[in-house]
Amino acid sequence: MAKKKKEESGGGGGSPAWMATFSDLMNLLLCFFVLLFSMSTVDAEKYEALLASLTGNFSVFQSGSSMVGDSVYVASGATQMVEVNKYFAEFTEEGGQEGVQQFENVEEYEKQLEQKQQEAAEELYEEIAKRTEQEKLDDIVTVDKDESNQYVRISIGGAVLFNSGDAEIKKEARSILSRVRDILETYGDRLKKIEGHTDNVQVSGGKFDDNWDLSAARAISVLKFMLKSKKIDPVTLEASGRGEYVPIADNKTAEGRAKNRRVEFKIYTDIIE
Repeated sequence: MAKKKKEESGGGGGSPAWMATFSDLMNLLLCFFVLLFSMSTVDAEKYEALLASLTGNFSVFQSGSSMVGDSVYVASGATQMVEVNKYFAEFTEEGGQEGVQQFENVEEYEKQLEQKQQEAAEELYEEIAKRTEQEKLDDIVTVDKDESNQYVRISIGGAVLFNSGDAEIKKEARSILSRVRDILETYGDRLKKIEGHTDNVQVSGGKFDDNWDLSAARAISVLKFMLKSKKIDPVTLEASGRGEYVPIADNKTAEGRAKNRRVEFKIYTDIIE
C-alpha cells in the first residue's frame, strides 16, 4: 500500500505574512494616539481644585445631599454633579485662580446655594401666607414650607372639598378653590403639585376600589378645576394620589383621621424653564 506524500508547509518556519501588515497598523495607531496626547492640554488649576474637593469628601458633598425631595428630581449622586457643574461655571466666569479664592471648595459653594434656597423659600412662604389672608382663606387652609426649602404647601381639609368617599367637588367648595387658583396663577412659571391624601379607613361599596383610587381621583378633580383658568399652564401642574401613606396625624383618633384627609398644593421655589 502506497504511503501518502507529506504536505509541504506554505511559509516555512516564520510568522504568517499578515502579521507584518497588522504590526504596521498597530504602530501607526500608537503614533496617532501619542500625537493626540502630546497636543492635548490640561487645566492644572481646575484639576487641582476638583481633586482637592473630591479628596475631602468621597461623595463630593457632605452627607450626600440632594437638591429636591419628594421625587421631583433624582438621587443625590446626579444632583451633586449638577452642583459641581454650577461650581465650575462660576469658576470659569470668575476666571482661573480668582474662582478658587472666591469658593475655596465645593462645600462652601454648596452652603451658599442652600442659603439662597432658604431665602427663596422664606420669601415664597411670606408671599403665599399674605395672599391667603387677603383672599380670606387663613381660617380654611394651612400654609407651611418643607424643611428642605424646596416648596411651600397649602393644605385644605378633605371634608371641606368632598363628601365622604366621593371625588366630586362640593358646590360650596368651588369658591374656596377659586381663591386658591388665584394664588396659583401668580406663580405660573413654577411647578405646582396637587396631592390627594386619605385616612387609613378603606373605602367600600363605592365607585373606588381603595384609598389609592380615591386620593388620585380627588387630586385630578382639583387639577381639572384649576385648569379652567387659562392663566395656568398645564405643563406646570401635576396631580397624584398618596392614599393613606403620608399621614400628618394619628389615624387612631377621629380628629387625626380628619387631618389626614386633605388635599395639598405644593408650590416649588424653582422656576420651570
